[in-house]
Amino acid sequence: MSQTHLLRVYVDAAALRDGQPYWAVLMARARSMGITNAAVLQVLDAFGPASTVHMAKATDLEPGKHVIFELTDTKPALQAFQDTLEVSDDTGLVTLEAVDIVGYGGHRHGGHRR
Repeated sequence: MSQTHLLRVYVDAAALRDGQPYWAVLMARARSMGITNAAVLQVLDAFGPASTVHMAKATDLEPGKHVIFELTDTKPALQAFQDTLEVSDDTGLVTLEAVDIVGYGGHRHGGHRR
């Protein structure tokens, strides 16, 4: 069994591609490529070296203005998805890492709780 990996793409929430939010374009692309799991997370708060300050205003991960697009799948599947990313000012940090799944529960699958 292949180890699960996590790909994160930090994106400007206002970024558009062909008139659609870039995160929505990425979500549709992930579905079409058969990626196992994907989620869009709104940045509510952030700090750190990526929060570059220009004119006394954090612009890189300013709360409410960025989203994180996360995908989990095998490393080859995520690398194939990564190869489709358009590098631009709308895209920030992109990370890929191995993850250990330490728990999985509380979700309802098929309308039944186990």
